Amino acid sequence: MSKSLKRVRAALTAAGIADEVLEMPSETRTAAQAAAAAGCEIDQIAKSIIFRGEAGGHVILFITAGGNQVAPEKASAMAGEPLGKADADLIRRETGFAIGGVAPIGHITHTRGFFDPRLMEFDRIWAAAGTPRHIFPIAPQDLLRISGAQLSDFTS
Repeated sequence: MSKSLKRVRAALTAAGIADEVLEMPSETRTAAQAAAAAGCEIDQIAKSIIFRGEAGGHVILFITAGGNQVAPEKASAMAGEPLGKADADLIRRETGFAIGGVAPIGHITHTRGFFDPRLMEFDRIWAAAGTPRHIFPIAPQDLLRISGAQLSDFTS
């Protein structure tokens, strides 16, 4: 089992959430792939979108519904600083995950995060579990709580 997957499972267990991580037969790198694998609506996929805070130089996480797009101006306002593209090295160094499997929990450093209210409209959502083939179901209020993210309007 990969270190990334172990961290996600440990975060779920530590939060008292049932570990229901599933390995899918095909990749779940995109929201559309994950929704097809989980058999759910695309907006039930909690995408982990990472930006680089230009003032602080650290990653900032935006957990958004699969069909939504992050609006850069709204996201910058939420973060309180201009945002730029986070490269693969920065993402791995600060979250411990590779692009295509970034989970919203289990990061190796504290990551400031923001949470799309659209996800709260579902009883169950799905998120990446640290690899391009693993996802887990969770109640949105539980993911909001254990991610430490702030419920915010940052989508277009």
